[in-house]
Amino acid sequence: MPANLPPQYYELEREFRAEKDTREKLRMAEELLRLMPKHKGTDKLQADMKTKIARLKKMLTQAPKGGAARQVTALDHIDKEGAGQVILIGAPNCGKSSLLDALTNARPLVAEYPYTTREPQAGMMMFETVQLQLIDTPPLSPESFENYMTPLIRNADLVVLLADLEAETMMADLDFIIEKLEEKRIILKADVSSPPDDPRMSFKKCVICAHKIYDDESGDRRKALRAKFDGFEIVGTSIIEDETLDQFRKTVFEALTIIRVYTKPVSKEVDYSDPIILPAGATVQDAAFGLHKDFAERLKFAKIWGEGKHDGQRVKADFGLVDGDIIEFHT
Repeated sequence: MPANLPPQYYELEREFRAEKDTREKLRMAEELLRLMPKHKGTDKLQADMKTKIARLKKMLTQAPKGGAARQVTALDHIDKEGAGQVILIGAPNCGKSSLLDALTNARPLVAEYPYTTREPQAGMMMFETVQLQLIDTPPLSPESFENYMTPLIRNADLVVLLADLEAETMMADLDFIIEKLEEKRIILKADVSSPPDDPRMSFKKCVICAHKIYDDESGDRRKALRAKFDGFEIVGTSIIEDETLDQFRKTVFEALTIIRVYTKPVSKEVDYSDPIILPAGATVQDAAFGLHKDFAERLKFAKIWGEGKHDGQRVKADFGLVDGDIIEFHT
């Protein structure tokens, strides 16, 4: 049986063979496997690609022969923690590090001179009952673009592009970043519900952070941002104004398109300390799987509390959930 591989497969395969970076080669291999039609004609091809994927994963973590296990210090990958990984990108001195410092438990080096941040640094930001991971990164400019930034951005759940309202070069800085990312086949989008036609491209959902709002007294630069980024969520921030930081937390949480669902044991109080995090549009069944597969299989029905619902309303497994719902499972 012929494989009937799509044209995009062959284009990506040529790049896969030429790629030298192990982590990028792994990403391409996983995409090639996804592009393969699943039928008998591709069984051997699928098996070969799965072997290559396993080998590449091993290369990223294995110890050198005859020696102790090495310390993995790669800068191109940060393990995800919390309900979502959010990467901060921007020009030199745009305020990424000060924003990370104000919003998380991380303590990055903050200084008035450019290129203070040399390596990515992560911290956890709280939004109500949810922890979100923020990553500060080295600046992006014609003088500096670290190669590891490409896989870092591809891996993140959300990109926050900082616009420095204090900088005379704000628009030129943003243009450079957008164009440079496009060279790397990363397209910043307000909405990523439709995948790219070209599998080599990566659409990344992006929020625009208009930082240092009190330095834009006329509002002209914010107007320029709204004109350039029509359709994007734009949030104004200042590290000296708590209300703007609260709005930033809320905007980021909503942009991640996730919901929090709280559990209520039968005849007990609601547990607000550890919500189940689910994608928007999830069902009661999905929430049950979030607890345990076996638990979900035994589920008979659930009772639910939430906005627009009757308290203790009895629902089936396919009932759709919204942020803040409370569920009492019955097995």
